[in-house]
Amino acid sequence: MRKYTSVLPWVVAGCLALTAGCKKVDDAKIAQDVQNQIASDPQTQGSAVTVTSNEGKVTLKGTVKDQATQQRMEQIAKAEPGAASVSDETAIVAGAAGAAAEQAMNTAPPAATPAPTPAPPPPQPIVVPSGTSLVVTVDQALGSKTSQSGQTFLATLARPVSIGGATAIPKGSHVTGTVITAKEKGKIKGEGQLSLALTSITIRGQNYDIETGTLDSTVKGKGKRTAVTTGGGAAGGALIGGIAGGGKGAGIGALVGAAGGLVGGALTGNKQIEIPAETALTFTLSKSLTLPPPAQ
Repeated sequence: MRKYTSVLPWVVAGCLALTAGCKKVDDAKIAQDVQNQIASDPQTQGSAVTVTSNEGKVTLKGTVKDQATQQRMEQIAKAEPGAASVSDETAIVAGAAGAAAEQAMNTAPPAATPAPTPAPPPPQPIVVPSGTSLVVTVDQALGSKTSQSGQTFLATLARPVSIGGATAIPKGSHVTGTVITAKEKGKIKGEGQLSLALTSITIRGQNYDIETGTLDSTVKGKGKRTAVTTGGGAAGGALIGGIAGGGKGAGIGALVGAAGGLVGGALTGNKQIEIPAETALTFTLSKSLTLPPPAQ
C-alpha cells in the first residue's frame, strides 16, 4: 500500500500536465488581444497592421514607420498568453507618417480628372481693306506710243503694307498689271492716252487677284502742255509721266496724289506719254484683299 501511495502524486501531476497540453488554443482571442495592444501601445498605435493567429502562430502583416515599432509589435505578440510563435511580415515605410500615408492612399477615392485646357481660338485671316495704297515700281518702260491696250506689265512693291502693326504684304512682292488703254498722240490733233491698273500680286509664293483704280494720263494735241492724272474705280493714284528722252528713272520716288491735279507739265509738242522703267506709281485697292492667317 505504501508503494502505491508514493506513486500517486506523480500520476496526478502527469495527468494534469497532459490535460493542459491538450487544451484547445483560442486563435481569435489571441489575434484580438494582440491587435488591441498594438492599437493602444504609445509606440505602435496608428500602425497599419493586421494580426492573425493559427494554432497559436501569430502573423503580423502591414506597414510600420520604423524598425523600433516593428520590434515592439513582435514583443507584444510574443508576450500574449497562448502565442506559440510570431511571424513578422510587416514592411517599414520611410517617414514618420509613412504607415498613415499609405493607408490613406489605399482608402482615398481616385483623384478627379482635370478639365481639358480649352484650345486657343484659330488665327484669323488678314484683310487688306479697300482704299489701301500700293506703291510699285514698274519693271519695264510703258508709253502711249510703245505700249498696246491689253498688254501685261510687271512691277515690284516698293513699300510694305502693314495691317495692325504686322506686315501683310512685304516689300519686293511681285505685281502684275494691265495696260487698259494705250493711244498714240497725233502730230496735229488727237489725244495721247495711257491707262494702267494692277491685276494680281504674289505674296510669299502665293498669287492673289486684286482690283485697283486705274491710272489715266492724257496729253492733248499740239500746243498743249499737260498730262492729267485721274482716278478710276474706287480711287486713283499718281502716275508720274517721264519726258521722252528724259532718261530712265526720271520719275523715280515722286509720289503725287490724285488731288495733285496736273503732272508731267513739261510735256510739249509731239511728245508722247512715257513711263521709264523703275518709275514709282501709286495704285489704290478698289476691293479688299483677304490673306491667310500669319504662320504660327
